[in-house]
Amino acid sequence: MYLNYFGLKDNPFSIAPNPDYLYMSPRHREALAHLTFGLKESGGFVMLTGEVGTGKTTVSRKLLQELPENTQVAMILNPTLSAMELLATICDELNIDYRQQDASLKYFTDKILGKLTKNHQAGINTVLIVDEAQHLMPEVLEQLRLLTNLETNREKLLKVVLIGQPELQQLLKRNELRQLAQRITARYHLLPLTAPEVKEYVAHRLQVANGNRNIFSEATLKTVHRITGGIPRVINLLCDRALTLTASKQMLVVKPHVFLAAAAQILGEDVVAQRRSKVWPVILSGLFVASVLLGFMTGSWYV
Repeated sequence: MYLNYFGLKDNPFSIAPNPDYLYMSPRHREALAHLTFGLKESGGFVMLTGEVGTGKTTVSRKLLQELPENTQVAMILNPTLSAMELLATICDELNIDYRQQDASLKYFTDKILGKLTKNHQAGINTVLIVDEAQHLMPEVLEQLRLLTNLETNREKLLKVVLIGQPELQQLLKRNELRQLAQRITARYHLLPLTAPEVKEYVAHRLQVANGNRNIFSEATLKTVHRITGGIPRVINLLCDRALTLTASKQMLVVKPHVFLAAAAQILGEDVVAQRRSKVWPVILSGLFVASVLLGFMTGSWYV
């Protein structure tokens, strides 16, 4: 392990969702603002999408922390359920007693609607958060829509947060789900971190672990962004391996060639070679433009 070598109190790049290492980039804060605004609106659904590892879970955890105290939350982490199983799970999450022998869509629906009414009368908001929502079957999504039909003159009694990969956007374009799509009051697509954000992300995690933010050189941080594409989960995996390799080589700073070696071990040499090559067209284009400008400035450019 490299912790003692670099004087770290903890693993700064663990992929475990440790709230101490929570880094809210401007993009994550904007996503959180959209979701928070959507939950205050009268509609029943808000949606957050993003590629794998971009930090959707980070945003959802922060959202949970910022919900008012008078909120009861039901979490669905495994959405590969039938409509009946989904309703039963919601009952479990909302602490609704039911008799298994009486199970039916109507029975579970009536139980949930009764709970929503009781919560509303007690001044309690009810929020359902569905992770990996791209796996929901259309008939299950339709069942969720029906649950949001219960409303007062001002608002829905159940607010639903759908979190998923970009496929969720395509799913909601289906004709049979157009009614649900029209009820989404806020939606946000979370993009990967930019190069400056990657630099701050790495520095933040190192600082939380009592580490030196300069362990990764400036050149290495640019390589981190280029190879990982700004995906936080991939950044964690590759930086962790890079620190291990750097310590094994008795080096004090992670250099680009060491990070690339770590990336090759995790992603494969072919993937790393492909991602490195993507930058060359940009570099060559920049060099061409620079040569044109230089030619005009020096008067040595001929047509």
